[in-house]
Amino acid sequence: MTAITAAMVKELRERTAAGMMECKRALVEVGGDIDAAIELMRKQGTAKADKKAGRTAADGVVVMSVSADGKTAVMVEINSETDFVAKSDDFVKFANEVADVALKANPADVDALLACAMASGDDVNTARSNLVAKIGENLQVRRFARIETTGVVGAYRHGERIGVLVDLVGGGVELAKDIAMHVAASRPVCVSEADVPAELVEKEREIFTEQASQSGKPAEIVARMVDGRVKKYLAEVALTGQPFVKDPDQTVAALLKKAGAEVKSFVRFEVGEGIEKQQTDFAAEVMAQVQGA
Repeated sequence: MTAITAAMVKELRERTAAGMMECKRALVEVGGDIDAAIELMRKQGTAKADKKAGRTAADGVVVMSVSADGKTAVMVEINSETDFVAKSDDFVKFANEVADVALKANPADVDALLACAMASGDDVNTARSNLVAKIGENLQVRRFARIETTGVVGAYRHGERIGVLVDLVGGGVELAKDIAMHVAASRPVCVSEADVPAELVEKEREIFTEQASQSGKPAEIVARMVDGRVKKYLAEVALTGQPFVKDPDQTVAALLKKAGAEVKSFVRFEVGEGIEKQQTDFAAEVMAQVQGA
């Protein structure tokens, strides 16, 4: 009999969107043949989501769950194919339950989260698979982030699509929320200029150098121009250097200094960022169906 490996279970899960245990049982029953396992699961009704699993899910919601003492928070992005489904009661209920599970269980990664038990007794992935079968769209638990702090957590959602968590020490809940709102609006890449990744700085320096060299000015002038532009860039992408959205006359750094506070870290999620949406030519699709009829 073929040994059932973790890689085989993972492949079957990806192809069927079924739970881990269902996949393992099916593989054991058919002796490790993945295609046979899919056929068996279809017959048993546990692979209802098979055809939907490969479709692009780039819509969805960002949801949060914050502990009662305000010291720990989790943010989760869960994707659907359409905004219509993302706003449905069943989808929103599932998303919020997953965030609560992530807060309580403290899983190491998404795979661990999918294996966590929900209130219904099903693991998260089984509940997701059941919802796929009910709704008729591919649904994915894409990512989550967790913040634990000795200070306070700032949590802010802009609609259902943008979420921010902030770890603030030395300030209050309102300031933490204000900083989170600022991060949602201004999209900083890190807390301070010193935290900006070196590869980003180098990339911008190369661009600025090429632009400045076309001015025809002496090399020393070009160098000063580039240094000035890099300095401006660092202020624009670092949280502390940005003008505060609620009071553009002061920087976030000045706001924090006045309050005796410090931002240790932040996380910003926006639904679908980084996912390449599938473009469908509906006219061509209809024409192909007509020609094939």
